[in-house]
Amino acid sequence: MDKKSALDALAALGQETRLDVFRLLVSAGAGGVPAGEVAARLGAVQNTVSAHLKVLAQAGLVRPERDGRVVRYAADMTGFRDLLSYLMEDCCDGAPELCRPVIDAVTCQC
Repeated sequence: MDKKSALDALAALGQETRLDVFRLLVSAGAGGVPAGEVAARLGAVQNTVSAHLKVLAQAGLVRPERDGRVVRYAADMTGFRDLLSYLMEDCCDGAPELCRPVIDAVTCQC
C-alpha cells in the first residue's frame, strides 16, 4: 500500500457512518450484508448508505458482490490488513517483536 491509498482508507474510516458500516461488515464476516439491510440495521437512509459504501469500496475497505438483484457488501480484510501493515511497517524502531502483540490482536483467519 502506498501513502495515497492509506490516506484514502483513513479518510473513508474518518466519518462516523462509514466507520459504523465498516464495523458492521467486519462483524458480518465473509458472507457480507445486502446494501438495504446495512441501511436498515444502522437506521439510515438507503441512498446515503449506498454513497458511503461506494467511498469505502473505492478506498479498498469493502467489496461489493452481486447476488441476483441484490448487491451484498463485505469487509475487504485484505485491504484492511494492507492498511494496518502500512501503518506498522516501520514499527518500534527496528524491533518488530515489540509490535507482535498488536499484530496478533488484529489478525484473524477471516
